[in-house]
Amino acid sequence: MQYTIPYLSLAIWTPIVFGLFILAYGRDSSPGIVRGFALIGALISFLITIPLYCNFDTANAGMQFVEQMKWIERFAINYSLGVDGISMWFVLLTAFITVIVIISAWEVIETNVAQYMAAFLILSGLMIGVFCATDGLLFYVFFEATLIPMYVIIGIWGGPNRVYAAFKFFLYTLMGSLLTLVALIYLWHKSGGSFDILTWHKLPLSMNEQVLIFLAFLMAFAVKVPMWPVHTWLPDAHVEAPTGGSVVLAAIMLKLGAYGFLRFSLPIAPDASHALSGFIITISLIAVIYIGLVALVQTDMKKLVAYSSIAHMGFVTLGFFIYSETGMEGGIVQMISHGFISGAMFLCIGVLYDRVHSRNIADYGGVVNTMPKFAALLLFFSMANCGLPATSGFVGEFMVILAAVKFNFWIGFLAATALILGAAYSLWMYKRVAFGDVVNEHVAALKDIGAREFFMLGLLAVATLYMGLYPKPFTDVMHGSVVELLKHVAVSKL
Repeated sequence: MQYTIPYLSLAIWTPIVFGLFILAYGRDSSPGIVRGFALIGALISFLITIPLYCNFDTANAGMQFVEQMKWIERFAINYSLGVDGISMWFVLLTAFITVIVIISAWEVIETNVAQYMAAFLILSGLMIGVFCATDGLLFYVFFEATLIPMYVIIGIWGGPNRVYAAFKFFLYTLMGSLLTLVALIYLWHKSGGSFDILTWHKLPLSMNEQVLIFLAFLMAFAVKVPMWPVHTWLPDAHVEAPTGGSVVLAAIMLKLGAYGFLRFSLPIAPDASHALSGFIITISLIAVIYIGLVALVQTDMKKLVAYSSIAHMGFVTLGFFIYSETGMEGGIVQMISHGFISGAMFLCIGVLYDRVHSRNIADYGGVVNTMPKFAALLLFFSMANCGLPATSGFVGEFMVILAAVKFNFWIGFLAATALILGAAYSLWMYKRVAFGDVVNEHVAALKDIGAREFFMLGLLAVATLYMGLYPKPFTDVMHGSVVELLKHVAVSKL
């Protein structure tokens, strides 16, 4: 579907332009102006994405809002954009989370304010570019470019071990992506000199070719998700990142890897995907169960939520590789839901850290006595994190478990243990932080959340509740594209 208004280009470049302007002209002598300008940029970027949903044709399973322009003609590299039912929600989610992150840093970041705000706005545009790109090299450029602002965010505004965490994050994700570049070049050669992703979906590849291409993509996407056992960079990155960095990392950046499976691995190498699905299902279940147990023993709140993110993303990859509409849609719903819930959990931890400067669970206790409004919101998000019915956390997990039981009862049974583990580590953390008597003078001196903090957490609470009570608008958009992808994957190219 062709549109005269380039919504996707505007969604990508508006935050980047605002970010570059703030970077060039922002001054620490006028942080209020910088913050206001950053918020205006984030709000405009979010408003630009709303017509994508309003004008989306759910009957059309193909790419919509298509834009195409020649970029490097010699190598047939085009600036080509488009979204379908799978990618559209992530464009909106990215823009929405960026607004939340800008609000969350309003009073917390006091030095290098312009650079901080600019980094998040530029990162937002680059991530939207990943979800919109339909040219393989353009996708790769956006995919890799997201590393730079996040590396800066962790390395400058992070904790005591920020440099180590930033290097580990950068090296893990960059090394994983190098084989993907080799695969992209091979597909360009195999297709007769085209970087068009949709053309690659139709290539008649042999089984050996498909397996090698699938493994090359797996190296990048598994690290980004992250899947067990290449997940070790994530807890370090989360612990050292500033609150906004943790929110974006969990809510959006982890989704780039999962999205890559849907756009590249499954449609380009369908036979290899089927052949290796048992391997993916196995490591997904390990992530769901083993990492859930690891989360149980954490003493640092950020580490606990970081490990819970890995476990929840295990549901996503499990849903993709059992090849059912319910499972795949459940995985995508889980990705969107996890964006709301994990972002909110890290914001809640940030609220406490800003006041006490500790993430250690043992340093808290009795918070409900001094911060009742905050404690109520933290309870809601903790319940959502463990899949409470009527919250978005339940919808995706239930759909994946339902599909897994139909696929294989024991796989569904093992996946369902995550609900028990999720309740155990989420509520155990909440009990130690919020309930009981006030344990020390730091907790006794806590002040409840103000209007700004209540507003940003309230927005995420409304989104979590709305999606949990009425997921139909979300599943309606993705259904046609999921059905089309499953039809394509079911047809052997051999």
